[in-house]
Amino acid sequence: MAEDLDSVERRAWSAVVTLAMRVPSALDSRLQREFGVTHFEYRVLTLLHEAPEQRMRLSVLAARGHGSISRLSHVVSKLERVGWARRVAAESGRGIDAVLTATGAAKVVEATPDYLVAVRRLVLDGLDGPQKAELAVLGERLSDHLGGTLGVADTDRT
Repeated sequence: MAEDLDSVERRAWSAVVTLAMRVPSALDSRLQREFGVTHFEYRVLTLLHEAPEQRMRLSVLAARGHGSISRLSHVVSKLERVGWARRVAAESGRGIDAVLTATGAAKVVEATPDYLVAVRRLVLDGLDGPQKAELAVLGERLSDHLGGTLGVADTDRT
């Protein structure tokens, strides 16, 4: 039988679970209400917006967005339906890329200021400067550990 968590481990795990559940839910609610996108859809749009030529291989986009290929495929289908992205053959001729449309880019530009306000209000405003730096270090360390445990490198820190 596995050893129980000690009191510090329980507190740490409880904090991680609370953040992992409440922050995405709050961001989803706000982004859907104001801009008609989920947090994951916004993440996908933002990754495309920041990519060279606003284009990225679907497998890379899934990895950087921390979602499965299946989930990403459903999201890209929705983005295509609303005219914010399209699928095209990869320039190499192998694979499929997602490409952000002009209306998709406009959606990112429209939603980003409100998104940043929400991120600050929900998380960052609860910390002082040194605590933010500490959170960055701890979050990166945990992300690297998780990637190593799962066998997936964290290729994107934004």
